[in-house]
Amino acid sequence: MLFRSRQHRDNAGAQRLLARIHLDLNDLESAETGLEALLAQTPDYHEARLDYAMVLLQQQKHQLARQQAERLLDHDPTHRDYLKQYAAACIGLGDHEPVIDLYGRLLESGCRSRGEAADLHLWRANALKVVGRRDEAVAAYRAALAARPGHGAAWFGLANLKTYRFSDEDIASMRAAAAQPEVQEMDLVYLNYALGKALEDRGDYESSWHCYERGGALRRTASRYRPEVAEACALRLKQVFSAEVFAERRGWGAPDAAPIFILGLPRSGSTLVEQILASHAEVEGAQELTEIDRYAAELCGRDPDGRLPQNPEALLNLSVDQARALGARYLAETAVYRRLGRPHFIDKMPNNFWHIGLIHLILPQAKIIDVRREPMACGFSNLKQLFGAHHQEFTYAAGDMARHYRIYLDLMRHWQAVLPGRVLRVHYEDVVADLESAVRRMLDHCGLPFDPGCLTFHQTPRSVRTPSSEQVRQPIGRDGLVQWENYAPWLAPLRDELGDALTTYRA
Repeated sequence: MLFRSRQHRDNAGAQRLLARIHLDLNDLESAETGLEALLAQTPDYHEARLDYAMVLLQQQKHQLARQQAERLLDHDPTHRDYLKQYAAACIGLGDHEPVIDLYGRLLESGCRSRGEAADLHLWRANALKVVGRRDEAVAAYRAALAARPGHGAAWFGLANLKTYRFSDEDIASMRAAAAQPEVQEMDLVYLNYALGKALEDRGDYESSWHCYERGGALRRTASRYRPEVAEACALRLKQVFSAEVFAERRGWGAPDAAPIFILGLPRSGSTLVEQILASHAEVEGAQELTEIDRYAAELCGRDPDGRLPQNPEALLNLSVDQARALGARYLAETAVYRRLGRPHFIDKMPNNFWHIGLIHLILPQAKIIDVRREPMACGFSNLKQLFGAHHQEFTYAAGDMARHYRIYLDLMRHWQAVLPGRVLRVHYEDVVADLESAVRRMLDHCGLPFDPGCLTFHQTPRSVRTPSSEQVRQPIGRDGLVQWENYAPWLAPLRDELGDALTTYRA
């Protein structure tokens, strides 16, 4: 790092410290702005550039984060932290194959600690899982556990394969790790969810449920999700986006029919629908993209307790030119995820059901599919699934899950009322019951000819990042329709809070 004077160095250090304080406070925008200004003055301040790359990555700005990592690697191609940052950005962009070898090289070159070795094996295992190299993923998770036996994320990684079966020795090891007095909270969370899956596979549903419940309760204590915040956001969206608003803005946005948005609630079957459509010769699956959510946050602000649009009425300030420009920006920024050159691509972000109004304004010709699953099956599947930090925090308690399902139904009814026919609703149960009819209906909605490859979706080789990655690589099955019934004695709070949603979810 080269500085013109000691005073300049001290000032730069203070600016970096301030940015890191913003980062610790989760004020990512201020941290980004401060680091950007600092690097404009001192472009050789490599520590600050690494911070900048991390801030960009936390905001899902993967392409920019990778560019910063590449600049750092130009300076020092063997720097371990720079290589890890580059790998994380690649993963965000869906480039998993290169990082498998990169993590392997870092492991071969010698780790600074057993903890670093465990993490590198874990990250490599996750990438192997995504690209469908299951046996290698299992071996890598096992290597992580050999380096750190109590590594909760590695145990959970095995469970999250969905097809892995734990031995008696595995279960004893997990229980022993969870009982350690010095066990870290996140390790304990991971271990509980992994034990829940292990015991579920053995038919010990009561013990399994208590593990899932304990894991969720631990996560909820650190969560800022509040169902009343989500309910208030849905109410504001309904007030802002009337049929008249859309009628006045007819024809706005970028006139491009390439995007296909698949949305709904997590664990609803959206990954299955994405895999089916991505098996069509004219469609590419780009996975869960964050651009729409980021645009909503830029325009409306983000509520800290729910990460939802804070002032959705700000969207009404968009002009016709701004709406078209934002649609064009989306198409430009998502181009990096389109590697096959196909006419259409899928953005499968479940939470985009909040943003249908924005999507319609900026991309009026995009197709939208709402994937819906029976509420008890959907609710249970979410309650037993641990998501990443700050993702789907309504899934940690039965009451929150049920209220969120009702909010989703309410908002989707509104979109259907003000934008009739704009969104195709696909019920997971109908896809299971009659795959070909469901496929033809979805392709008709997307304006695509029938492709028999959609019926053999499980044979389509592609990366899948969601928890359903291994499930969609198998022929369609009926297990997901009834699994929740094994837990019926402990799901009364979910059932009671769902209320009439149990019978009206198909209306």
